[in-house]
Amino acid sequence: MSTATLSEVRTMNPGARAWRWVVGVISFLRENWMFTLGLSLLLGLYLFGMIGALFVDPKQADMGAAPLSQPPSAEYFLGTEGFGRDVFTLIVLGIPTTFKIGLLAGGVGVLIGTVIGLIAGYYRGYVDTVFSSLADVMLVIPALAILITISAYVRVMTVELMAIIVGLLAWPLPARVIRAQTLSLRNRLFVDVARLNGQNDFEIIFLQLLPNLTAFLAAAFVGSVSTGILAAVGLEVLGLGPQTVPTIGRTLFHSFNYSAMFRGMWWWWGSPIAVLSIIFTGLFLMSLSLDKYANPRLRGAMRG
Repeated sequence: MSTATLSEVRTMNPGARAWRWVVGVISFLRENWMFTLGLSLLLGLYLFGMIGALFVDPKQADMGAAPLSQPPSAEYFLGTEGFGRDVFTLIVLGIPTTFKIGLLAGGVGVLIGTVIGLIAGYYRGYVDTVFSSLADVMLVIPALAILITISAYVRVMTVELMAIIVGLLAWPLPARVIRAQTLSLRNRLFVDVARLNGQNDFEIIFLQLLPNLTAFLAAAFVGSVSTGILAAVGLEVLGLGPQTVPTIGRTLFHSFNYSAMFRGMWWWWGSPIAVLSIIFTGLFLMSLSLDKYANPRLRGAMRG
């Protein structure tokens, strides 16, 4: 964005700025069909869970509330599982919880990774060496093994606690992406101008560099959400997730643990797998679109 354009934006009233932002978002969605499609899949699924929760009876998610192992019917849309619970109710109640875990874990991971990446890339030297080495070590160590070890020692696992634990191990990749971009931006002319204007390091990092990393932050957040949901589902399938809250991974845990696949109860494991397929397809499309938008080379290839 040119200096003249920045000056125009700063002199606009709040209403004009908001309208300009809305127009920019609409234009972005129209030009990036993969992002729009992925976002539509996720929003549609999330709204399905939120609106559906208003019409289902939570008691149907309790053991013994319905006949055992019934296939899909007019009364039970997705059938019932081996504990006498309505699979449709479990799915509807589990969708918002799964999204909550992913968003919290992604937010924590990107927040930590952004701060570390900005500081390491801006200061370089020993600070960069320490943080980069720590990130490299964290990337080499299997995160799932650490998550399993930590979760095994947590007596009461809640949705929020599991999201935080997953997020604390999701920062290395965002940190490396933000660090690489910060190294490129720190020598730009606008940073030198900011120093001449008397801005300190904190102001330069968070007021000058950070706004120029919006596209990379968005791509890192989507990737962290995907990683967070995958890690959370992995823990839940192993029986280390929340015990009292319906989640997609918890439904899979019970179906695998009680051999639903071998007993021919395809609706027990098929429904949660279909939900996860929609979630990861939407996140993949969004991530791919954001990567192409942030990377000029990929953007040129996409247009070509």
